[in-house]
Amino acid sequence: MNNLPMADRPLAGLIVLDFSQFLSGPFCTLKLADFGARVIKVERPGTGDLCRHLYISDVDINGDNSLFHAINRNKESITADLKNENDRAKLKELIATADVMVQNFRPGVIERQGFGYEDVKAINPRIIYGSISGYGEDGPWKDLPGQDLLAQARSGLLWLTGSAGDPPMPMGLAVADMLAGHALCEGILAALVGRGIHGRGARIDTSLIEAMIDFQFEVLTTHLNDGRRPPERSAVTGAHAYLGAPYGVYETLDGHLAIAMTPSLKTLAELMEIEGLDAFYDDPKAMMRERDATKGILAKAIATRTTADWLAILQPADIWCSEVLDWPQMLASEAFATLDFQQTIHRSNNTQLNALRGPVRVDGQTLKSERAAPALGEHTEMILSQLLPDLMPAGSVAEKRVR
Repeated sequence: MNNLPMADRPLAGLIVLDFSQFLSGPFCTLKLADFGARVIKVERPGTGDLCRHLYISDVDINGDNSLFHAINRNKESITADLKNENDRAKLKELIATADVMVQNFRPGVIERQGFGYEDVKAINPRIIYGSISGYGEDGPWKDLPGQDLLAQARSGLLWLTGSAGDPPMPMGLAVADMLAGHALCEGILAALVGRGIHGRGARIDTSLIEAMIDFQFEVLTTHLNDGRRPPERSAVTGAHAYLGAPYGVYETLDGHLAIAMTPSLKTLAELMEIEGLDAFYDDPKAMMRERDATKGILAKAIATRTTADWLAILQPADIWCSEVLDWPQMLASEAFATLDFQQTIHRSNNTQLNALRGPVRVDGQTLKSERAAPALGEHTEMILSQLLPDLMPAGSVAEKRVR
Protein backbone atom coordinates (compact mmCIF):
# COMPACT_ATOMS: atom_id res chain seq x y z
CA MET A 1 0.00 0.00 0.00
CA ASN A 2 1.05 3.58 -0.53
CA ASN A 3 1.73 5.78 2.49
CA LEU A 4 0.01 9.17 2.69
CA PRO A 5 2.54 12.03 3.01
CA MET A 6 2.31 14.05 6.20
CA ALA A 7 1.49 17.24 4.32
CA ASP A 8 -1.60 15.60 2.80
CA ARG A 9 -3.07 14.21 6.01
CA PRO A 10 -6.34 15.62 7.40
CA LEU A 11 -4.78 17.31 10.45
CA ALA A 12 -1.66 18.68 8.78
CA GLY A 13 -0.88 22.12 10.24
CA LEU A 14 -2.66 21.46 13.53
CA ILE A 15 -0.56 22.10 16.66
CA VAL A 16 -1.18 19.92 19.73
CA LEU A 17 0.44 20.58 23.11
CA ASP A 18 0.55 17.31 25.03
CA PHE A 19 0.98 17.72 28.79
CA SER A 20 -0.11 14.12 29.43
CA GLN A 21 1.95 11.11 30.41
CA PHE A 22 1.78 7.33 30.80
CA LEU A 23 -0.77 5.86 28.34
CA SER A 24 -4.25 7.33 27.99
CA GLY A 25 -3.39 10.92 27.00
CA PRO A 26 -0.35 10.02 24.90
CA PHE A 27 -2.43 7.37 23.10
CA CYS A 28 -4.94 10.08 22.15
CA THR A 29 -2.22 12.37 20.83
CA LEU A 30 -0.59 9.47 18.97
CA LYS A 31 -3.80 9.15 16.97
CA LEU A 32 -3.81 12.89 16.27
CA ALA A 33 -0.17 12.66 15.16
CA ASP A 34 -0.99 9.78 12.82
CA PHE A 35 -3.58 12.02 11.17
CA GLY A 36 -0.91 14.66 10.57
CA ALA A 37 -1.04 16.93 13.64
CA ARG A 38 2.18 18.33 15.04
CA VAL A 39 2.26 16.94 18.59
CA ILE A 40 4.60 18.61 21.07
CA LYS A 41 5.15 16.74 24.33
CA VAL A 42 5.68 19.02 27.32
CA GLU A 43 7.89 17.09 29.77
CA ARG A 44 9.56 17.68 33.11
CA PRO A 45 13.26 18.53 32.94
CA GLY A 46 15.43 15.62 34.04
CA THR A 47 12.76 12.91 34.24
CA GLY A 48 10.29 13.59 31.47
CA ASP A 49 7.19 11.50 30.97
CA LEU A 50 7.35 8.81 33.67
CA CYS A 51 6.33 6.30 31.00
CA ARG A 52 9.90 6.52 29.66
CA HIS A 53 10.91 4.36 32.61
CA LEU A 54 7.75 2.25 33.06
CA TYR A 55 9.08 -1.06 31.82
CA ILE A 56 6.57 -3.75 30.83
CA SER A 57 9.44 -6.00 29.73
CA ASP A 58 13.23 -5.87 29.81
CA VAL A 59 13.37 -4.33 26.33
CA ASP A 60 15.32 -1.06 26.45
CA ILE A 61 15.67 0.97 23.27
CA ASN A 62 18.14 3.81 23.39
CA GLY A 63 17.41 4.58 27.04
CA ASP A 64 13.62 4.37 26.84
CA ASN A 65 11.36 1.34 27.10
CA SER A 66 9.49 -0.15 24.16
CA LEU A 67 6.12 1.03 25.50
CA PHE A 68 7.20 4.68 25.45
CA HIS A 69 8.47 4.26 21.89
CA ALA A 70 5.25 2.62 20.74
CA ILE A 71 2.93 5.27 22.12
CA ASN A 72 5.01 8.42 21.50
CA ARG A 73 6.32 7.93 17.99
CA ASN A 74 5.99 10.82 15.57
CA LYS A 75 6.01 13.48 18.33
CA GLU A 76 8.36 16.24 19.44
CA SER A 77 9.57 16.94 22.98
CA ILE A 78 10.25 20.12 24.92
CA THR A 79 11.09 20.39 28.60
CA ALA A 80 9.48 22.91 30.94
CA ASP A 81 9.19 23.25 34.69
CA LEU A 82 5.63 24.29 35.52
CA LYS A 83 6.91 25.93 38.70
CA ASN A 84 9.50 28.07 36.89
CA GLU A 85 8.14 31.49 35.92
CA ASN A 86 10.26 31.75 32.78
CA ASP A 87 9.17 28.32 31.58
CA ARG A 88 5.57 29.09 32.45
CA ALA A 89 5.69 32.26 30.37
CA LYS A 90 7.02 30.33 27.38
CA LEU A 91 4.32 27.70 27.79
CA LYS A 92 1.65 30.38 27.79
CA GLU A 93 3.07 31.75 24.57
CA LEU A 94 3.00 28.27 23.06
CA ILE A 95 -0.59 27.79 24.22
CA ALA A 96 -1.50 30.92 22.29
CA THR A 97 -0.20 29.28 19.09
CA ALA A 98 -1.80 25.87 19.68
CA ASP A 99 -5.04 24.35 18.44
CA VAL A 100 -5.33 21.56 21.01
CA MET A 101 -4.05 20.93 24.53
CA VAL A 102 -4.22 17.53 26.25
CA GLN A 103 -3.62 16.66 29.91
CA ASN A 104 -4.37 13.70 32.18
CA PHE A 105 -3.40 14.84 35.68
CA ARG A 106 -5.64 14.05 38.63
CA PRO A 107 -8.49 16.59 39.01
CA GLY A 108 -7.22 19.86 40.45
CA VAL A 109 -3.50 19.28 39.82
CA ILE A 110 -3.02 21.21 36.60
CA GLU A 111 -5.48 23.87 37.78
CA ARG A 112 -3.18 24.57 40.72
CA GLN A 113 -0.35 25.07 38.24
CA GLY A 114 -2.35 27.70 36.36
CA PHE A 115 -3.01 25.61 33.24
CA GLY A 116 -6.59 24.51 33.82
CA TYR A 117 -9.18 25.06 31.12
CA GLU A 118 -10.28 28.52 32.25
CA ASP A 119 -6.65 29.70 32.42
CA VAL A 120 -5.86 28.31 28.99
CA LYS A 121 -9.10 29.60 27.48
CA ALA A 122 -8.21 33.10 28.65
CA ILE A 123 -4.98 32.85 26.64
CA ASN A 124 -6.50 31.17 23.57
CA PRO A 125 -10.33 31.17 23.34
CA ARG A 126 -10.27 28.92 20.25
CA ILE A 127 -8.30 26.11 21.85
CA ILE A 128 -9.70 22.59 22.18
CA TYR A 129 -8.79 21.44 25.69
CA GLY A 130 -8.86 17.70 26.29
CA SER A 131 -8.68 16.01 29.70
CA ILE A 132 -8.64 12.41 30.92
CA SER A 133 -9.12 11.57 34.59
CA GLY A 134 -9.51 8.30 36.39
CA TYR A 135 -13.12 8.68 37.54
CA GLY A 136 -14.34 12.12 36.53
CA GLU A 137 -13.93 15.56 38.08
CA ASP A 138 -16.40 15.03 40.94
CA GLY A 139 -17.65 12.26 43.18
CA PRO A 140 -16.17 9.93 45.80
CA TRP A 141 -13.62 8.34 43.45
CA LYS A 142 -12.22 11.50 41.87
CA ASP A 143 -8.99 11.57 43.90
CA LEU A 144 -8.26 7.85 43.65
CA PRO A 145 -5.39 6.67 41.39
CA GLY A 146 -6.56 6.58 37.80
CA GLN A 147 -4.89 3.33 36.81
CA ASP A 148 -5.97 0.85 34.14
CA LEU A 149 -6.43 -2.32 36.21
CA LEU A 150 -8.22 -0.40 38.95
CA ALA A 151 -10.64 1.13 36.42
CA GLN A 152 -11.29 -2.32 34.94
CA ALA A 153 -11.98 -3.64 38.44
CA ARG A 154 -14.44 -0.88 39.35
CA SER A 155 -16.28 -1.04 36.02
CA GLY A 156 -17.63 -4.57 36.37
CA LEU A 157 -15.75 -5.81 33.31
CA LEU A 158 -13.83 -8.44 35.25
CA TRP A 159 -17.07 -10.32 35.91
CA LEU A 160 -17.79 -10.72 32.19
CA THR A 161 -14.52 -12.36 31.16
CA GLY A 162 -13.83 -16.07 31.51
CA SER A 163 -16.06 -19.04 32.34
CA ALA A 164 -18.40 -19.59 35.28
CA GLY A 165 -16.38 -20.46 38.35
CA ASP A 166 -13.35 -18.48 37.23
CA PRO A 167 -12.22 -15.62 39.49
CA PRO A 168 -12.60 -12.03 38.23
CA MET A 169 -10.45 -11.88 35.12
CA PRO A 170 -8.91 -8.66 33.75
CA MET A 171 -8.15 -8.24 30.09
CA GLY A 172 -4.52 -8.78 29.14
CA LEU A 173 -4.21 -5.23 27.83
CA ALA A 174 -4.39 -1.69 29.23
CA VAL A 175 -7.87 -1.48 27.76
CA ALA A 176 -9.11 1.37 29.97
CA ASP A 177 -6.19 3.59 28.94
CA MET A 178 -6.55 2.73 25.26
CA LEU A 179 -10.30 3.26 25.14
CA ALA A 180 -10.15 6.49 27.13
CA GLY A 181 -7.53 7.74 24.67
CA HIS A 182 -9.78 6.81 21.77
CA ALA A 183 -12.77 8.53 23.40
CA LEU A 184 -10.81 11.74 23.97
CA CYS A 185 -9.54 11.67 20.40
CA GLU A 186 -13.11 11.35 19.12
CA GLY A 187 -14.22 14.27 21.28
CA ILE A 188 -11.32 16.45 20.15
CA LEU A 189 -11.97 15.71 16.48
CA ALA A 190 -15.67 16.54 16.94
CA ALA A 191 -14.75 19.81 18.68
CA LEU A 192 -12.37 20.71 15.85
CA VAL A 193 -15.18 20.17 13.33
CA GLY A 194 -17.45 22.29 15.52
CA ARG A 195 -14.86 25.04 15.72
CA GLY A 196 -14.72 25.07 11.94
CA ILE A 197 -18.49 25.62 11.90
CA HIS A 198 -19.02 28.12 14.72
CA GLY A 199 -15.50 29.32 15.57
CA ARG A 200 -15.59 28.40 19.27
CA GLY A 201 -13.14 26.35 21.27
CA ALA A 202 -14.30 23.64 23.65
CA ARG A 203 -13.42 21.60 26.71
CA ILE A 204 -13.55 17.82 26.20
CA ASP A 205 -13.48 15.56 29.27
CA THR A 206 -13.54 11.81 29.68
CA SER A 207 -12.22 9.29 32.18
CA LEU A 208 -11.03 5.72 32.42
CA ILE A 209 -14.22 4.64 34.16
CA GLU A 210 -16.46 6.31 31.56
CA ALA A 211 -14.55 4.60 28.78
CA MET A 212 -14.94 1.23 30.51
CA ILE A 213 -18.67 1.73 31.07
CA ASP A 214 -19.14 2.78 27.45
CA PHE A 215 -17.14 -0.30 26.36
CA GLN A 216 -19.87 -2.40 27.98
CA PHE A 217 -22.87 -0.34 26.83
CA GLU A 218 -24.38 -3.16 24.77
CA VAL A 219 -24.63 -5.68 27.61
CA LEU A 220 -25.26 -3.05 30.28
CA THR A 221 -28.33 -1.93 28.31
CA THR A 222 -29.62 -5.49 28.48
CA HIS A 223 -28.87 -5.62 32.21
CA LEU A 224 -30.73 -2.36 32.87
CA ASN A 225 -33.82 -3.69 31.10
CA ASP A 226 -34.04 -7.31 32.26
CA GLY A 227 -34.67 -6.76 35.95
CA ARG A 228 -30.96 -6.12 36.56
CA ARG A 229 -30.20 -9.81 36.70
CA PRO A 230 -26.46 -10.46 37.03
CA PRO A 231 -24.80 -11.89 33.92
CA GLU A 232 -24.14 -15.62 33.98
CA ARG A 233 -20.94 -16.79 32.37
CA SER A 234 -21.00 -20.11 30.57
CA ALA A 235 -19.39 -22.97 32.48
CA VAL A 236 -18.12 -24.42 29.20
CA THR A 237 -15.87 -22.44 26.83
CA GLY A 238 -17.03 -19.09 28.18
CA ALA A 239 -16.72 -16.24 25.67
CA HIS A 240 -19.71 -13.93 26.13
CA ALA A 241 -22.03 -13.89 29.12
CA TYR A 242 -25.07 -12.88 27.05
CA LEU A 243 -24.69 -15.20 24.04
CA GLY A 244 -25.85 -18.78 23.82
CA ALA A 245 -24.36 -21.89 22.29
CA PRO A 246 -22.27 -22.48 20.27
CA TYR A 247 -20.53 -19.13 20.89
CA GLY A 248 -17.11 -19.92 22.37
CA VAL A 249 -13.60 -21.27 21.88
CA TYR A 250 -13.22 -25.04 21.68
CA GLU A 251 -10.19 -27.27 21.97
CA THR A 252 -9.45 -29.37 18.88
CA LEU A 253 -7.09 -32.27 18.34
CA ASP A 254 -4.21 -29.89 17.59
CA GLY A 255 -5.27 -26.42 18.73
CA HIS A 256 -8.42 -24.38 19.19
CA LEU A 257 -11.46 -23.37 17.15
CA ALA A 258 -13.57 -20.24 17.71
CA ILE A 259 -17.22 -20.55 16.72
CA ALA A 260 -19.41 -17.45 16.59
CA MET A 261 -22.60 -17.50 14.55
CA THR A 262 -24.46 -20.39 12.90
CA PRO A 263 -27.71 -20.49 10.86
CA SER A 264 -29.14 -23.04 13.30
CA LEU A 265 -28.03 -25.60 15.82
CA LYS A 266 -29.50 -28.31 13.57
CA THR A 267 -27.34 -27.17 10.65
CA LEU A 268 -24.22 -27.16 12.80
CA ALA A 269 -24.93 -30.59 14.30
CA GLU A 270 -25.57 -32.15 10.89
CA LEU A 271 -22.39 -30.68 9.39
CA MET A 272 -20.32 -31.91 12.33
CA GLU A 273 -22.21 -35.24 12.53
CA ILE A 274 -22.90 -34.71 16.22
CA GLU A 275 -25.68 -36.60 17.97
CA GLY A 276 -27.52 -35.63 21.11
CA LEU A 277 -28.57 -32.09 20.20
CA ASP A 278 -31.86 -32.82 18.44
CA ALA A 279 -33.87 -32.13 21.60
CA PHE A 280 -32.90 -28.46 21.31
CA TYR A 281 -33.63 -27.96 17.57
CA ASP A 282 -37.19 -26.64 17.86
CA ASP A 283 -36.64 -24.37 20.86
CA PRO A 284 -34.87 -21.13 19.87
CA LYS A 285 -34.27 -20.25 23.54
CA ALA A 286 -32.55 -23.56 24.25
CA MET A 287 -29.23 -22.31 22.91
CA MET A 288 -29.15 -19.96 25.90
CA ARG A 289 -31.14 -21.88 28.48
CA GLU A 290 -29.29 -25.14 27.80
CA ARG A 291 -26.06 -23.39 26.86
CA ASP A 292 -23.67 -25.44 28.98
CA ALA A 293 -25.22 -28.80 28.08
CA THR A 294 -25.15 -27.92 24.38
CA LYS A 295 -21.58 -26.64 24.44
CA GLY A 296 -20.45 -29.68 26.42
CA ILE A 297 -21.67 -31.98 23.64
CA LEU A 298 -20.03 -29.78 21.00
CA ALA A 299 -16.75 -29.60 22.92
CA LYS A 300 -16.49 -33.39 23.20
CA ALA A 301 -16.98 -33.83 19.45
CA ILE A 302 -14.75 -30.94 18.36
CA ALA A 303 -11.83 -32.35 20.37
CA THR A 304 -11.70 -35.43 18.10
CA ARG A 305 -10.52 -33.68 14.92
CA THR A 306 -7.96 -31.06 13.92
CA THR A 307 -8.69 -27.37 13.52
CA ALA A 308 -8.04 -27.56 9.78
CA ASP A 309 -10.52 -30.43 9.43
CA TRP A 310 -13.26 -28.44 11.10
CA LEU A 311 -12.55 -25.29 9.09
CA ALA A 312 -12.77 -27.31 5.86
CA ILE A 313 -16.23 -28.49 6.89
CA LEU A 314 -17.67 -25.37 8.47
CA GLN A 315 -16.37 -22.42 6.47
CA PRO A 316 -17.85 -23.51 3.09
CA ALA A 317 -21.22 -23.81 4.85
CA ASP A 318 -21.00 -20.19 6.08
CA ILE A 319 -20.56 -21.15 9.72
CA TRP A 320 -18.73 -18.21 11.28
CA CYS A 321 -15.62 -19.75 12.75
CA SER A 322 -11.87 -19.25 12.96
CA GLU A 323 -8.62 -20.87 13.94
CA VAL A 324 -7.07 -19.36 17.09
CA LEU A 325 -3.67 -17.86 16.30
CA ASP A 326 -0.87 -16.77 18.60
CA TRP A 327 1.22 -13.71 17.73
CA PRO A 328 3.90 -15.54 15.69
CA GLN A 329 1.20 -17.24 13.62
CA MET A 330 -0.74 -14.02 13.08
CA LEU A 331 2.38 -12.04 12.14
CA ALA A 332 3.45 -14.77 9.70
CA SER A 333 0.07 -14.87 7.97
CA GLU A 334 -0.50 -13.67 4.42
CA ALA A 335 -3.43 -11.60 5.70
CA PHE A 336 -1.16 -9.60 8.02
CA ALA A 337 1.35 -9.05 5.19
CA THR A 338 -1.44 -7.80 2.92
CA LEU A 339 -2.46 -5.17 5.46
CA ASP A 340 1.03 -3.62 5.34
CA PHE A 341 0.79 -2.96 9.07
CA GLN A 342 4.43 -3.09 10.13
CA GLN A 343 6.86 -0.21 9.87
CA THR A 344 10.38 0.70 10.91
CA ILE A 345 10.84 3.94 12.81
CA HIS A 346 14.07 5.81 13.47
CA ARG A 347 15.64 8.13 16.01
CA SER A 348 18.15 10.77 14.99
CA ASN A 349 21.03 8.69 16.41
CA ASN A 350 20.28 5.85 13.94
CA THR A 351 18.36 3.79 16.50
CA GLN A 352 15.74 1.67 14.72
CA LEU A 353 12.55 0.15 16.12
CA ASN A 354 10.06 -2.27 14.60
CA ALA A 355 6.59 -0.82 15.10
CA LEU A 356 3.01 -0.90 13.86
CA ARG A 357 1.07 1.77 12.02
CA GLY A 358 -2.34 3.04 13.08
CA PRO A 359 -5.40 1.10 11.92
CA VAL A 360 -6.91 3.81 9.69
CA ARG A 361 -6.29 4.38 5.97
CA VAL A 362 -7.15 7.59 4.13
CA ASP A 363 -7.95 7.41 0.43
CA GLY A 364 -6.55 3.89 0.42
CA GLN A 365 -3.20 5.03 1.84
CA THR A 366 -1.66 4.12 5.20
CA LEU A 367 -0.66 6.60 7.91
CA LYS A 368 2.85 5.41 8.67
CA SER A 369 5.57 7.63 10.10
CA GLU A 370 9.26 6.81 10.27
CA ARG A 371 9.94 9.19 13.18
CA ALA A 372 10.45 7.50 16.54
CA ALA A 373 9.57 8.81 19.99
CA PRO A 374 11.62 11.90 20.85
CA ALA A 375 14.51 12.03 23.27
CA LEU A 376 13.73 14.15 26.32
CA GLY A 377 13.75 17.83 25.34
CA GLU A 378 15.09 16.99 21.90
CA HIS A 379 13.11 19.73 20.14
CA THR A 380 12.98 22.49 22.75
CA GLU A 381 15.25 24.94 20.95
CA MET A 382 13.76 24.25 17.52
CA ILE A 383 10.15 24.65 18.70
CA LEU A 384 10.79 27.86 20.60
CA SER A 385 12.66 29.35 17.66
CA GLN A 386 9.93 28.36 15.18
CA LEU A 387 6.80 29.17 17.17
CA LEU A 388 8.16 31.97 19.40
CA PRO A 389 10.88 33.51 17.24
CA ASP A 390 11.05 36.75 19.16
CA LEU A 391 10.45 35.27 22.63
CA MET A 392 8.28 38.29 23.28
CA PRO A 393 6.65 38.91 26.71
CA ALA A 394 3.65 36.82 27.69
CA GLY A 395 0.53 38.03 25.93
CA SER A 396 2.14 39.28 22.75
CA VAL A 397 1.63 36.14 20.71
CA ALA A 398 -1.77 35.63 22.27
CA GLU A 399 -2.84 39.06 21.10
CA LYS A 400 -1.71 38.29 17.55
CA ARG A 401 -3.52 34.95 17.66
CA VAL A 402 -6.79 36.36 18.90
CA ARG A 403 -6.77 39.11 16.32
